[in-house]
Amino acid sequence: MRRTLPDIDTFVRGIRSADRALLGQAITLVESTREERQVMAREIISQLHTNLPNNTFRIAVTGAPGVGKSTFIEALGMHLVEQGKRVAVLAIDPSSAMSGGSILGDKTRMERLSATELAFIRPSPSGDSLGGVARKTREAMVLVEAAGFDTVIVETVGVGQSEIAAQRMTDLFLLLLLPGAGDELQGIKRGIVEMADLLVVNKSDGDRIKLANQARAHYLNATHLLPLKSSGWSPEVLSCSALENIGVAEVWDRIEAFKKHIQTNGWMTENRRQQARFWLEDTIDAGLKDLFYHHPEVKARLEALEPEVLSGRVSAIDAAIQVLAAFRKGL
Repeated sequence: MRRTLPDIDTFVRGIRSADRALLGQAITLVESTREERQVMAREIISQLHTNLPNNTFRIAVTGAPGVGKSTFIEALGMHLVEQGKRVAVLAIDPSSAMSGGSILGDKTRMERLSATELAFIRPSPSGDSLGGVARKTREAMVLVEAAGFDTVIVETVGVGQSEIAAQRMTDLFLLLLLPGAGDELQGIKRGIVEMADLLVVNKSDGDRIKLANQARAHYLNATHLLPLKSSGWSPEVLSCSALENIGVAEVWDRIEAFKKHIQTNGWMTENRRQQARFWLEDTIDAGLKDLFYHHPEVKARLEALEPEVLSGRVSAIDAAIQVLAAFRKGL
């Protein structure tokens, strides 16, 4: 038997009173592919969005696989809950390209943080649609903020397009780096470094301390060559050992300094306005794409033209023009 879901008012009241079970259920609704559950999720978000707290801060944490993102986030999260802050971690686990499966192991990797009532950890599979995952993560962000979590940490899959999406939904972009590994080994591109507000060399412990200091100096020199960010903030390079909890408090101090900087000069408000515009346009784009491919005229023309394109008798461009013409005709 299918379990009966609470009604929308119950969800809204429960989330605002920090009911963790209802919060988890609401995020499941957001992630559902069933239309009736998506409609329900949108209504819940719409009601919660009208009265969101204005004291939240959003942090994106990224870095190459193996850099220690989960260990760092747990150490930072524990530092924050010790100060009485409420921390939500929205972690996107990579899905298998072949099976579609996802480990969803962040709660296992963050045992201490997941055990505290002041923290909420939600892993989500990345699936095969980055854009869709990014939108769902942003909707989940609305839910956790409405539930009173004042610090939201978004952990990304790795280095790539997911970082651009993460930057467009957060206030601060933190890039984790490995000691003793160059750009080629880490897969770090200049564009990702340019996006970062803070660069943190993790695993600065034991016999890697010297390598960590060298890496910090290297990236510090590199950041001096970058143009000034729109926020007016000059990116800083720090080092820490998340495993041994060394330097984590100093990282948070610089995050606080960044937050004060962008609040004082108005960039935090302006950045969120620009992000809202982006997600408005992105959601419209996604809706138009869905409308397009489900249009009967489009489906019919695609079915007829695809064999012609695959056989080489019709070019992909000509076929696309014909499909678009069919869509316009059917409007």
